[in-house]
Amino acid sequence: MTDRGLAEGLPFHERAVTGVGLVARGAALVAALFGAAGLFGWLFGIDVLRSVLPGVAGSMKPNTALALVALGLSLAITARGPVTRRMTIVARTAAVLAALIGVLTLVEYVTRADLGFDQFLFQDGTVRVAAGAPGRMAPNTAVALVLGSVASLCASTFRLPAWTSQIPGLAVLALGMLRLYGFAYEVPELEHFGDYTAMALHTALALVLVGIAAFLARPDEGPAGLLMNAGTTGALGRRLFTTTLVAPLLLGWSVLAGEDTGLYEARLGTALLVCGHVFVFTAVIFTTLSVGRRIELAHARAESQVRQNELLQAFMDHTPAVMFIKDLHGRFLAVNTRFEESVGLPRGQVLGRLDRDVLPPDVARQARNADLDMLSRGTPVQRHEHLHLPVGPQDFLATLFPLNDPSGAPYAVCGVFTDVTERVAAQREVEQANRRFHALLESAPDATLITDGDGTIVMANAQVEPLFGHAPAGLVGTTVDHLVPGPQRPRHSALLRRYLRLPDPKPTVVDKDLYGLHSDGGEFPVEVSVSTLQAERETLVFLTVRDITERKKADAERAERYEQQRRIAYTLQHSLMGEPPRLPYLPSAHRYLASVQDPGVGGDWFDIIPLDKDRTGIVIGDVMGRGLDAAAVMGQLRAAAHALARTGVPPGRLMTGLDAFVSDLADQLVTCCYLVIDQGTREVTLCSAGHPPIIALDPDGSAHRLPAPVSVPLGVNDSFGGEPYGQTTHPLPPGSTLALYTDGLVERPGTDIDAQIDVLAHTLDVTLKGAPANAEHLGHAAARLISTLMPDAAAHDDDVTLLLVGVPG
Repeated sequence: MTDRGLAEGLPFHERAVTGVGLVARGAALVAALFGAAGLFGWLFGIDVLRSVLPGVAGSMKPNTALALVALGLSLAITARGPVTRRMTIVARTAAVLAALIGVLTLVEYVTRADLGFDQFLFQDGTVRVAAGAPGRMAPNTAVALVLGSVASLCASTFRLPAWTSQIPGLAVLALGMLRLYGFAYEVPELEHFGDYTAMALHTALALVLVGIAAFLARPDEGPAGLLMNAGTTGALGRRLFTTTLVAPLLLGWSVLAGEDTGLYEARLGTALLVCGHVFVFTAVIFTTLSVGRRIELAHARAESQVRQNELLQAFMDHTPAVMFIKDLHGRFLAVNTRFEESVGLPRGQVLGRLDRDVLPPDVARQARNADLDMLSRGTPVQRHEHLHLPVGPQDFLATLFPLNDPSGAPYAVCGVFTDVTERVAAQREVEQANRRFHALLESAPDATLITDGDGTIVMANAQVEPLFGHAPAGLVGTTVDHLVPGPQRPRHSALLRRYLRLPDPKPTVVDKDLYGLHSDGGEFPVEVSVSTLQAERETLVFLTVRDITERKKADAERAERYEQQRRIAYTLQHSLMGEPPRLPYLPSAHRYLASVQDPGVGGDWFDIIPLDKDRTGIVIGDVMGRGLDAAAVMGQLRAAAHALARTGVPPGRLMTGLDAFVSDLADQLVTCCYLVIDQGTREVTLCSAGHPPIIALDPDGSAHRLPAPVSVPLGVNDSFGGEPYGQTTHPLPPGSTLALYTDGLVERPGTDIDAQIDVLAHTLDVTLKGAPANAEHLGHAAARLISTLMPDAAAHDDDVTLLLVGVPG
């Protein structure tokens, strides 16, 4: 690409092709002008227009003139390159008209017939000679017109290869040149064939122009492409072709002129002609060699420059930034792949064009102003640019700098645009996040301090001022210890260090024995929420501080009220449940735990009822529900069960009576178990209303469940009757132990209640196996059962009752 080519905005090859196209169109139009002159001569009877040399050279026939006008216009339209469909139809129609005239003339020559169209336009007064006819063109003219029409039709059909139009074009050129050679050398045999009509001299010139136009109609393809290319072959071919056309013509004319003047004979003339050809072509060869050598050197320099350009282009293409080089007028000389992606255009549509031809108007105007500003400064310029490109809005870090020649004058502008869209977006996100963070920090209802790992305050919100009496800005850079009373500082610092040493410190709240220090010296209890944030290079600690003076007062008052309620509830529960009698002949131990959700009262109860000297009744029950309501129902049931048992009724009838009693209470459900121990018969009779099974430990066996009929809980049967309560009797050897309990002991979320009952039996077996059934051992066993089945007794959410009864030997 030359500087002139850049200035004109087109590469050399494209400019050459464009120039050849102009030559082809010009030749076609001149040929059409020759034909129009011939028609004008026939129209107005001007002989010089019909025949250039009247009496010496033939005249242009009217049909010939018409065909030349049509063929010239057809080639002029075709040589313009791609045209509209309508213009293509016009060009092909004109070519068909010329071909039709030539074909009909040839038919007349072949068939020796007169079709009557030779003098259709004008009457030819030419005397009829030999095989000729008035108004009929020469046969070689007809052949040339047909070949020219074929060349025009093929040239307008771009699907066909270029040689299909260029070869006929060369044939037309040869027919025209043959007539001109005959005129130049005064050889009649080359002017016409036999007695046929001779080709007019200006017809031959027009055919030469038609042949040139047909050959050059598609100059970048086929044989014309070889001749017209910008490389070495094209340069040499053009010189050789020109020499071939001119040198033989001049040498032949010179030799014939010498012979005509009598300077030498024909044999000597032939020898001189040969010598002349040898000299001329020897000179052509050496001239061509020198030209080729210069072309080789230029080619080597060009290859070196191309390699450098390829290295530069490869460097640019592998650079992630957008890069370009422009001349001082703003035309792009080089761009990289990222530039193509940004503008959405291939490189071929960018090089040689201005900013306004490639970029959106606003961006092009902005880019041109930036170039001019940088050139006026004369130094590199770097700035941030926000551009709206075809691929969307993007942010760039733009660097513009001049490229200077050896004299220091700038000859180009280089730009490197680094895409920082994601970085700018991330920075905006960070800024927005910072604003949101500050807004969130200031909107927090509590005083918030942010410290580094050493306890130095780096940020504080506005709420610290009313709490500590210090402005937020005044606290930045100080340690958090200054906000703690002196005696408390070591403990506070130790807690913070211990928290930060944790492998994965979780957010936590500390409110036990922590105090803050007001600027006036006042101390107040605080609750501190501690959490950490891992920043880029350090760990930040968030401390949210809240004054809990009022809460402490409220907690103290609430604790005092709770203790009062607990004492009242304990007294109520104790009075409702009563203290079971301690029978010397029937030792026992019991444990009662109220639900942590209630103030010490619940619906569990048990009772030991002496019946006579050998029989003792034992009842255990559980009112569904918690709190005072369940305790009230429990007190009524305990009194009712005690009264019924004292009447001596068997367990089944006692359970039926209790069921009737519970049915009169609204929405109550009770599980209960009543058993009678007969030490005289050494038997136990029991009845269960949906209560967990009783565990029995025989002196010589293992702990097991006492089988009992499965009955529904109390309150399920209606007043019209329902499922009867059955009872069962089992032997009870001396030295046995019975364990009665409520479901709160064995029922846990996520566990199997049967498995828990098995654990109870196993623990009872291990604890009391072989031990005497006295109160001391039973108390130890009760404590063991509670700790085993309730490892976290402070967190149970149901009432728990356990009663162990021993049968002495």
